Parts: sequence; C-alpha cells; structure tokens
Amino acid sequence: MSALGARERLIVALDVPAGAEALALVERVGNLVEWFKVGLELYLAEGNWIVEKVRERGHSVFLDLKLHDIPNTVAGAIRSVAGSGAEMLTVHAAGGPAMLMAAREAAAAMPSAPKLLAVTVLTSMDAAQLAATGVSETPGEQVLRLAEIAHAAGIDRLVASSKEIARLRAAYPNSMLVIPGIRPGGSKAGDQKRVATPGAAITDGADYLVVGRPITQAADPAAAAQAILNEMEAVIRPAQSFRA
Repeated sequence: MSALGARERLIVALDVPAGAEALALVERVGNLVEWFKVGLELYLAEGNWIVEKVRERGHSVFLDLKLHDIPNTVAGAIRSVAGSGAEMLTVHAAGGPAMLMAAREAAAAMPSAPKLLAVTVLTSMDAAQLAATGVSETPGEQVLRLAEIAHAAGIDRLVASSKEIARLRAAYPNSMLVIPGIRPGGSKAGDQKRVATPGAAITDGADYLVVGRPITQAADPAAAAQAILNEMEAVIRPAQSFRA
C-alpha cells in the first residue's frame, strides 16, 4: 500500500438516493479519485446498474452493503452481486464465524467476486451504543474481538474507525484497513462518534479513507475532495521519502 498516492486511497461515498445524483457527483469529482463507494441506500434504489455505470466511467467500486444474515443467505447474496464488477464488498464481522466462513467460501468459488471486507464496529457507535446492545466491552475491545473472528475465517481486510488503527496494526500488521468516519478540521461530525481528520488517519496507518458528506454535501465537491487529497498527500509523501 505504501506506493499508492492519495488519489488511489480516497474513496468518495455516493450516499445519495438516486443514480442520476450519484453519477452527477462522479462527473464532478471523478477526475480526482479512483474509488467510489456505493452504499445500501443507493444500491437498493439502483441495483447492479449503478455499479456498472460508475465502472464504465473508469472507476473502482467499493460496494458497502454490510451483509449480515444467516450463512446461506449471505453466501447467496455474494453470488448475486459477484457479477456487478465491484472490487470490494463489506460483510458484518458480527455475523459470526460461520457466516464469515460461508462468505469467504462463496467469494473464493467465483473468480469475479469482489474482495471481502469485515466491518467491525460502526463509526456511529460509542460505548453507550454498544452497551445498549448488550456488549460490555469498549469499542476498541470489540473491534479487536471481531477482527480476530474475521481473520480466523480468512478475511484480513477490515473496516474500523480511526481510533482502532494503532491496535489493529499491532495485532494484524498485514491487514488492509479501510477507515470511514473521516472529518476534515472544522467539519460537523453528524451521526459519527469516532472520527479523525484525513491526515491523522493516514499517519496512524490507514490504507483507504472513506469520505462522504464533507465532499458530497459541500458547495463545491471537487474543491472539498481536492483539499482532502492535499492533506493526505502532505502525510503520504514524506512517509514514502523516509522509507525510500
């Protein structure tokens, strides 16, 4: 991952309700980034069509469906979306070992299947939210627990908040870490609880950053994306020079 620049590591989240709006955003910022995220709202509205349209414009797609169901259903869902061409797909690590194993086996059986990423604890959840669901561990402890389950099932790509990057890097140094909940300085956190700036997340060891509202709801989405890319590059370039 160290050889990649900011353009290849920023994923712009198309968290909008319709395909036309999503493709308009792709047109506005697409010359700046490689990756776009298609989440549940947009996918339910448009299906595989929107994935295909984003890819036709030369971009990679992170399909963020956070699959969480019985093992057989999740395996079937992966087979259903495999033909979309999406490069990455999320499943919930909280689905448990059997579900994660079924997901991995379904993906492995299909050469066109996307790479699986295990979502640990949502960035909208803090200790109080976890406690309300019966989880007594801190978010950091629960992230590590779920990361261990994912790794045991053969899924070493993880989604977590910036707050857990250091602990995940120590426990699983070769994992790919995709980090949402990114908020540039001065941005509103919204419903996110565990957030970080782009520069801080990259410095801590994130591989990819997922950014939605700070770009898509900006008056000038391209300018907002460029500012984030500049902040990322300011961290990436010195680190690459140091390693060289």
